[in-house]
Amino acid sequence: MAQTMPNFLRKRAYLTPERPAISYFNQQLSFRELYDRSLQVAGSLAALGVKKRSLTGVLVKNSLESAVFLYALQLLGSTAVMLNNRLSAAELSFQLSDAKAEFLIYEHTFKDLAYEASGKVSKVKMFPLEDLAGGDVTDVPIEQELSLDDVCTIMYTSGTTGNPKGVLQTYGNHFWSASASALNLGLSQDDTWLCSVPIFHISGFSILMRSVIYGMHIVLHSHFDAKKSLEDIEAKKVTIMSVVGTTLTRIVDELGDGRLPEHFRCMLLGGGPAPLPLLEACRSRNIPVFQTYGMTETASQSVTLAPEYSLEKLGSAGKPLFPVSLKIELQDGREAAEGEAGEILLKGPNVTPGYLNRPEETAKKIVDGWLHTGDIGFLDEEGFLYVLDRRSDLIISGGENIYPAEIESVLLSHPGVKEAGVTGLPNSEWGQVPAAFVVLVEEAGPSADELRHYCQEKLAKYKVPREFYFAKELPRNASNKLLRRKLAELIEEAGK
Repeated sequence: MAQTMPNFLRKRAYLTPERPAISYFNQQLSFRELYDRSLQVAGSLAALGVKKRSLTGVLVKNSLESAVFLYALQLLGSTAVMLNNRLSAAELSFQLSDAKAEFLIYEHTFKDLAYEASGKVSKVKMFPLEDLAGGDVTDVPIEQELSLDDVCTIMYTSGTTGNPKGVLQTYGNHFWSASASALNLGLSQDDTWLCSVPIFHISGFSILMRSVIYGMHIVLHSHFDAKKSLEDIEAKKVTIMSVVGTTLTRIVDELGDGRLPEHFRCMLLGGGPAPLPLLEACRSRNIPVFQTYGMTETASQSVTLAPEYSLEKLGSAGKPLFPVSLKIELQDGREAAEGEAGEILLKGPNVTPGYLNRPEETAKKIVDGWLHTGDIGFLDEEGFLYVLDRRSDLIISGGENIYPAEIESVLLSHPGVKEAGVTGLPNSEWGQVPAAFVVLVEEAGPSADELRHYCQEKLAKYKVPREFYFAKELPRNASNKLLRRKLAELIEEAGK
């Protein structure tokens, strides 16, 4: 028999109705007000025909209206198909078709994109987000209880190879993810989480879920802005913020010689290990950094490194959270020994039940409950995880394994380098050789020869990039993760 829980938002509004729920610019809603607004929008959605288990495409950006709308879908038990608003119309069209979405709710800013994307999708009903407010709330069919096995959201993977896959995320996945995070970070009634990461991505959506599960205040930003982040950390008593390496770097730069207020508890850092200079800069400014490892398939973080280990265990993602099991598996199926690199496998109640309409892919990726992440890593003698790279990003040169993240970390430690990305290029002699793509701090920065010499001092010869390309920016996804597979496309536009 499936486990059930009271509807998350409805229960939270009952428990702590007057507690602040969400702030957006100068607007703030309590949990009671958030529930009332969401109930009203749910009424409008129900009038359109949205009901339990309807597949509803979501094409929005960070805003108060978007958050209310996403909670409204949960009141109805409708499944949200989260769409990345930075994708092309063709990419969105594929995802809408693949999901067999019945509805598409779009923000007015994306009207043209929405119509172009839905042009080849049959039977999808479209409606602007801005027109949902003010709907009739009479006899709205609210889901009083939610099965933890029901699918809350579908998020498409970035698709490093082939077409992206729709990751199923149940209410149970989100609940256990929130619980695991609270058991690790602790929980205080005074906590306020700053969310400037996209809410259509798991990094942002997980914060919305934590809010109603914990009864925690969110400060929502439309986009990342270092100056605004620091202002709100001070003015709105923010205690936790989710960041990636690039955004944390900008915060440190903006902070200068200043310090964060004492009430601030931690930066939750995802998107890969942080380079040593950044961690040292945070340490010198007393900025607590919790490095994490997680993915769409695990409904956010699964492994986290406490700040007291940030330099001692440099490069480690930490240990698995309380409900999560982790092991490293070799290609022959054996479990790896300490220090031996292999594929990272995760298991726990936060792990997806599978991929939408892809039973064969699900059976391949999830075996006996273990998620095969496709990431390469190892465990040290104390059980700390070190993530080396994506298996698909691995460079094999003359039989040697080269991990781009290791080279990138070295390049980022150079004071003249702002961003760095490394990928493998075909080579007739070695199969592949590493090539580096660099964004400089200043235009008159280090030359390719200088960077090559810098790498030679810190890396084995076979790991030193054969080529260096300079670019104005590197390709990144909506959560600011580097897209290594697109680096080679910069060669034509980048000058050596």
